[in-house]
Amino acid sequence: MPGVTLPQIPSMRLDGRRALVTGGGRGLGVACAAVLSRAGASVTVAARTAAEVEAVAAALRAAGGEAEALVLDVTDIESIEPALAGLPAFDILVNNAGTNRPGPFTEATAESFDLVLGLNLRALYFVTQAVAKRLVADGRGGAIINISSQMGHVGAANRSLYCASKHAVEGLTKALAVELGPKGIRVNSICPTFIETPMTAPFFQNDQFRRETLAKIKLGRLGRPEDIMGAVLLFASDASGLMTGSSLLVDGGWTAD
Repeated sequence: MPGVTLPQIPSMRLDGRRALVTGGGRGLGVACAAVLSRAGASVTVAARTAAEVEAVAAALRAAGGEAEALVLDVTDIESIEPALAGLPAFDILVNNAGTNRPGPFTEATAESFDLVLGLNLRALYFVTQAVAKRLVADGRGGAIINISSQMGHVGAANRSLYCASKHAVEGLTKALAVELGPKGIRVNSICPTFIETPMTAPFFQNDQFRRETLAKIKLGRLGRPEDIMGAVLLFASDASGLMTGSSLLVDGGWTAD
C-alpha cells in the first residue's frame, strides 16, 4: 500500500510580519500586543497616552520582541493616515481601542452617543481603511481583527450605546470580509465576555452587578486578558487561512442559551 502523506500543520508563527494594535496601552491591548510579539511579529502599540504605550513597547522589547510605541488618538480621523504614512505597511491590525458609557436608554445624551460610537465604530472604520489601503496598494494580503464583544450578538439593559456600536462592528466585519476577501485581506472579530481590565473594574465594585454577570457566564468566572490571546493568534496567523467574516465568541457560554 502507498504511504500516507500527512498534511502540514499551518504555522502560528508571525515572523517577518508587522502588527498594529490600537488601544495598546492597557488591558486587552497589552494582551494582544504580547501574543503577537511572542509569535514573532514586530508590534506597534498605539494609544493616546505616551507613557502607557512606551511602557508596553519597552516591556515587549525586554522580553525579546521587536516593538515600538505610536502616540495616536484614533478618534482624530484626520491624523490617522499621516501618522501611519511614515511607517511600513502593517500585515496585521488589531482594532482594540474602545469605550463604554452604560446607563438607561432614556437618559443617553448625544455627547455619550458620539463618545461611544465615535471610538468603537467611527475610529475603527477609518483606522481599518488606512491600513487596508496600504495593503491593497501594495498588492498584499493581511489580517484585520476587530475586538468586538458578546454585546455585538445580544442585548442588555443600560448598554444601548455599547450594543449598538458592537452590533455595527459585527456587520462591518462581514461587509469588509466580502469586499476585501478577493484582495487576500481577511477580516474577523473576537467577542469577549466581561474581562477584568481597568475599564471594567469600576463596574464590578457593585456586588449585585458582579453576581448577575457571573450568573450569565456558564464557566462561572470573569474573563482575563489572556483568555483572548489564543483567538488573536489564530486570526493573525495562517492557522485561520480560510476564515474571514467570522465572529469568535470568547464569552464563557454567555450566548449559549
